[in-house]
Amino acid sequence: MPHSDPRPARPRDAHLSLYTELARRVQAEGLQRRRYGYYWTRFGANLAVFAGIWVGVAVLRDSWFQLLLAALLAVVSAQFGFLGHDAAHRQVFRSARWNEWSARVVSGALTGLSYGWWIHKHNRHHSGPNQVDRDPDIAPGVFALTPDIARGRRGAAAAFTRRQGWWFFLLLPLEGLNLHVQSARTLLGRAPVRLRAVEGAFLAVRLGGYLALLFVLLPPGKAAAFVAVQLGLFGILLGGAFAPNHLGMPLVPAGARPDFLRRQVLMSRNVSGGPLVNFFMGGLNLQIEHHLFPSMPRPGLAQARSLVRAYCAEHQITYTETNLAQAYAAIVRYLNTVGLRDRDPFHCPLLGLYR
Repeated sequence: MPHSDPRPARPRDAHLSLYTELARRVQAEGLQRRRYGYYWTRFGANLAVFAGIWVGVAVLRDSWFQLLLAALLAVVSAQFGFLGHDAAHRQVFRSARWNEWSARVVSGALTGLSYGWWIHKHNRHHSGPNQVDRDPDIAPGVFALTPDIARGRRGAAAAFTRRQGWWFFLLLPLEGLNLHVQSARTLLGRAPVRLRAVEGAFLAVRLGGYLALLFVLLPPGKAAAFVAVQLGLFGILLGGAFAPNHLGMPLVPAGARPDFLRRQVLMSRNVSGGPLVNFFMGGLNLQIEHHLFPSMPRPGLAQARSLVRAYCAEHQITYTETNLAQAYAAIVRYLNTVGLRDRDPFHCPLLGLYR
């Protein structure tokens, strides 16, 4: 008579094969194949517009139409940021080296961000999205993103935190400056950074050369206005693209160990809206699919969406998708509720089963 194990199967063990089956279906559809035409077209188009902007700056000189070029430069810089993100996730080339170097060059020389700083932070985020004490994106900062952080604040910081949701929109334009500062601090600090000198040179050319060129070609007032418009809109575009992905979604308690599929799906939010939203969010509006398949090229994410959504419905896993207005409303509610410090409605009750 065969021996039977009287111990009940743990819920986490029962779901170990869920992601494997989904990955098999995605692979069968060919959604992980490289999209060289898509990416070379994107790189080429953005480089052409980038060069055209600087030709326009040199031709217009003392004109307030320069501010239109500043806004366009912000859009192009954000698009370079998204391309750097894709390359860092090895979505662009088969070669890991080509992906790494393209991400380093695009991020540093064209966007003004440190690849070394970003990739270390972003990899930690992907391994534990919205998990307390693990995800650096919910660590203490200007905003209190978890109830425990809010409870520790006093005085003016506590007063700010109680209505931090409304401050979110006012401070969003500063996110571009913050990204540049964090990149520079990392490269000037003592923490180990691979190819620090190379990245430092890229940032010096992109940020220092950018400012020098503007103040040589334009009167000081117009040069300052150009920088303010470009930097503010750049912050809105990048911050506004990353914020809806996880803010307002359930928090994972420290030490919880949900299975991979639930870890990535339950804590992520997709944003609907068609080609325009997809362009301005750089494909990050398909956050669930991106977290499940980080190396999937951007065009494949849209094709994977219906497959992943149906699979989640089949296994009764909540799949969250809202429009952009609903996503931002959820962010404001979440930030203000965390700021009140007397409620904590954002821990996911399902995750207690997977500790």
